[in-house]
Amino acid sequence: MFYSVNPYTQELMKSFENHSAAEIEKRLHLAEAAYADWRALSIAQRAALFERCAAILLERKEEFARLITLEMGKIIREARSEVEKCALACQYYASNTAKFLAEEPISTEAAESFIAYRPLGAVFAIMPWNFPFWQLFRFACPALMAGNVTLVKPAPNVAQCALAIESIFYEAGFPEGVFQSLLISVEQVESIIAQPIIQAVTFTGSERAGAAVAKIAGKYIKKIVLELGGSDAFIVLPDADLHYTAEMAVKSRMINNGQSCLAAKRFILHTEIEKEFIGILSEKVTALKHGNPLDEKTDYSVIARNDLAYSLAHQVESSLNLGAKLIIGGKHKGTYYEPTIIRKLKTGMLAHDEELFGPIFGCITAKTEEETIQIANHSKYGLGASIWTKDTEKAKKMAAFIEAGCVFINETVRSDVRVPFGGVKKSGYGRELSYIAMREFCNIQSVWIK
Repeated sequence: MFYSVNPYTQELMKSFENHSAAEIEKRLHLAEAAYADWRALSIAQRAALFERCAAILLERKEEFARLITLEMGKIIREARSEVEKCALACQYYASNTAKFLAEEPISTEAAESFIAYRPLGAVFAIMPWNFPFWQLFRFACPALMAGNVTLVKPAPNVAQCALAIESIFYEAGFPEGVFQSLLISVEQVESIIAQPIIQAVTFTGSERAGAAVAKIAGKYIKKIVLELGGSDAFIVLPDADLHYTAEMAVKSRMINNGQSCLAAKRFILHTEIEKEFIGILSEKVTALKHGNPLDEKTDYSVIARNDLAYSLAHQVESSLNLGAKLIIGGKHKGTYYEPTIIRKLKTGMLAHDEELFGPIFGCITAKTEEETIQIANHSKYGLGASIWTKDTEKAKKMAAFIEAGCVFINETVRSDVRVPFGGVKKSGYGRELSYIAMREFCNIQSVWIK
């Protein structure tokens, strides 16, 4: 069963039965039939459909934003921005695919030789709940524009969002079978990946689940992209503008109430500015307004599910018992978790070693730039990092030694449709967004003509 529960009111809004074996078989056949026709369409024809998709998203932005907020608790301002970002992705790939998939001539002794980018088949996506629209569109736009078809398993608590997206594609005029949702259990995932029409898998979620899906994909020799957890380092050097940097720290950590893989999580502060920075940060965090996520004035609201809030509390309380120091916050009840600042994090504490998926600011001190880099890299994750300093040349040199898929200097880490997004180490492999995401799900074909 898929249960859609409002995390703020705990109201059960809807429930959905898993798709039956007959329905799953029907959808797989639809995908196979649709692929032959969809890949034959010109890029311009596919682009026109995505332009219409963008228009629908913008025309009904308030409706979709409200659905996101009700189903997973994101504050309404952020939900609205999420829908707008999806429309931007549709427009971006509609405008740029012809360039991204253009044949690349190679100089050889052949009369003609070139690299071509061909579609693979159906891409099976296993998607999380924290960005229920953006996660689906950011994989679907490049995959579909490349000529593939897609099937999506949404997280169990955001089925309404997934079905709404499916309806958007149909309303935009996409052929039946090009984009479909699969309401299936975890136990059914292997049977889907095993299907011949499925030629690639993309997974966003936890490290543990990602490893399990990668094992299945390997068993059936299917290409896979993994976007897993993150414990992003937010590095503050002594010459940083502390008031501005603290403001950006709050922005980064509190996005989606802290439930984001790319949010700043480990705040690595030079010893010279630690006390002052934490003081400024505390003032800014204390000023945040809690409330109903539908209220435009609310700055933060709730964790998406009770079990997630409980796990977060366990990570923090365990770390405090091992010597971490509570600065502000720490109160929690049900899906409410107060924004919390802790310091003196060390290896061996859950709040240091694991990903904290909620509004927790974990502070660590460093005496030198070398120690800062060492601490930043002392994590099993490697998704993103940010460096805050007036000396951008120094930051660029530091970035070369930081083990992360992206490094932002004097800017918060975020996904942008124009640049690749993904991580290293336990944060996964492969890339989403940019032209690279499109080529992840292409047959990169060499053509040689004598």
